[in-house]
Amino acid sequence: MRIAMGADHAGFELKQAVKQQLLDAGHEVEDVGTESAESVDYPPFAAAAARLVASGEAERGVIVCGSGNGVAIVANKVDGIRAVNAHDVAEAEMARRHNNINVVTLSGQRLDADEAGAIVTEFLSKDFEGGRHERRVGEISAVEREES
Repeated sequence: MRIAMGADHAGFELKQAVKQQLLDAGHEVEDVGTESAESVDYPPFAAAAARLVASGEAERGVIVCGSGNGVAIVANKVDGIRAVNAHDVAEAEMARRHNNINVVTLSGQRLDADEAGAIVTEFLSKDFEGGRHERRVGEISAVEREES
């Protein structure tokens, strides 16, 4: 699977660890930066990763900042993106199965590499259930169209 990744300085170390886990699992990773723990603003990196997913150049996205909140807000501004800041495996699994999320965001300050890796593995391994959830995801897309 082709995964878009991005992070700010507070998420850099966790992004690097998760990136290596993804590469070791055979995934292709498009890393849009940042490339160090030097302070940077997160919106350009979150937007770049989200746009790769929205365009179809990547199948899913993983974005990291200190809390995971800021990058989730930015990613959700990109038409076609459904991003969730997942704090644990169960949250990632439910969001994928019921909300068809295509981007997961992570907290570089609250998660260690093993926790983040488990969240990302769950996110990538689950399919959208469709069914009654399909209508709801369609309603989300309708809101996007109304707002643009």
